[in-house]
Amino acid sequence: MDGEVTKSKVLTSLLWKLMERGGTQGIQLIVMIVLARLLLPEEFGLIVLVTIFLTIAGVFVQSGFNTALIQKKDVDDIDYSSIFYLSLFVASVLYLILFFTAPLIAVFFEQPNFMTVLRVLSCTLFLGAFHSIQNAIIAKKMEFKKLFMSSLGANIISGIAGVWMAYNGFGVWSLVGHQLLNQFMITLFLWFTVTWRPQLHFSVKRIKTLFSFGWKLMVSSLIDALYSNIRNVLVGKLYSPATLAFYNRGDQFPSFLVSNINGSIQSVMLPTLSSYQDDKQRVKDIVRRSIVTSAFIVFPMMIGLAVIAEPLVKILLTEKWLPSVPFLQIFCFIYALWPIHTANLQAINALGRSDIFLKLEIVKKLVGLLILGISLPFGVHAMAIGIFIGGIIGLFINAYPNLNLLNYSIQEQWKDILPSLLISFVMGGIIYPIQWFGMSDMLTVTIQIGTGVVLYISLATIFKLECFTYLLETIREMLGRKKGIAVKELY
Repeated sequence: MDGEVTKSKVLTSLLWKLMERGGTQGIQLIVMIVLARLLLPEEFGLIVLVTIFLTIAGVFVQSGFNTALIQKKDVDDIDYSSIFYLSLFVASVLYLILFFTAPLIAVFFEQPNFMTVLRVLSCTLFLGAFHSIQNAIIAKKMEFKKLFMSSLGANIISGIAGVWMAYNGFGVWSLVGHQLLNQFMITLFLWFTVTWRPQLHFSVKRIKTLFSFGWKLMVSSLIDALYSNIRNVLVGKLYSPATLAFYNRGDQFPSFLVSNINGSIQSVMLPTLSSYQDDKQRVKDIVRRSIVTSAFIVFPMMIGLAVIAEPLVKILLTEKWLPSVPFLQIFCFIYALWPIHTANLQAINALGRSDIFLKLEIVKKLVGLLILGISLPFGVHAMAIGIFIGGIIGLFINAYPNLNLLNYSIQEQWKDILPSLLISFVMGGIIYPIQWFGMSDMLTVTIQIGTGVVLYISLATIFKLECFTYLLETIREMLGRKKGIAVKELY
């Protein structure tokens, strides 16, 4: 990484990453809300089915090697160019596979429109290969401002186009056009924003070096993609695209909130931890800070969202989407655990132990498949609850290696997050009965959110939570830095 990693640089990078994910996904969420009001659940369900196969294919195009580029200390144009050409080749092979198997998949799901939609959206694999290197360079240099500007522009343009198409009766093709244009525009903007250009270099030796680290992450990502989407396949096949749309929409809202925070922390953590990989005590301090701070932010958001789920869905999506409420509430508890998973796994990756990472993924997925097999006969809601149970077990699995690597035990981690968890439940329990007062949905949600925020901050102040104090001090530091006051080095 260029230059010394200071607290100032980390906080600035995290701020831009939060703005990039929050801004772009915020626009995407608004677009999806508008499209959900204009389109049918069945049309969303079809796109979810197509996305299953694109997600799995995308693992081979973008995963593993990009992380290896970020983790490697001395990366040059030969590394970047070699991975770029390899990604394009892989994208070409996968596109042909999806193109010729699309009719068979359409017959399997009994969805005649599936074939054409998959063939068109598979073009995004090439676009992903083009901008994957730019994303790696941005993460390596922690220049997330560039990604923010490019992503924001792409989402605004594609969002307007998607809504226009839906309003004019294009149906499912408005969703296709939105996704395809989004990937094209982000590729175009990054091409001019990031100065790197592919050179006429291809080194098998460099590929092998990066492959020794990246293949384990790629396999881990593949296992995760297969595992994450197997439920979508089962719901789409055993039930209907509409049921799949309700299941997926319940996932979307908590995913939006947590992935912005968790994904931003993850993007900044890997290059930061990698720069300190030889100082395990420093790595432990950063991991602990990440877990404590993200838990303090995420826990009340997820519990609060679960409380206001029903009136919120009626306000944003209309009553035709009410079957998604139970799924939304279950996924809130699932996503509340994500930052803890991420911090532990990023520490393992930053220390160069992708072998441990792969073993953990295999163990967790075997446990998850066992739970899926048990829950499957009991219906879609039981399958979602099974994910939460698997997440609890996964916390212990992910934390176990860091007892030896960082001397950071699962007991210590739970002790760190317990205060935030407890006051979050207290806050949720107090604001839940507000919905019984007979007010309008809008007024109910407004009062619940306002009361929840005030109550949570008050409890954090009364009980003097260390993570709350840290956040306040960090904000003061950032404000002071804007006035020319020097900040301390990271931790």
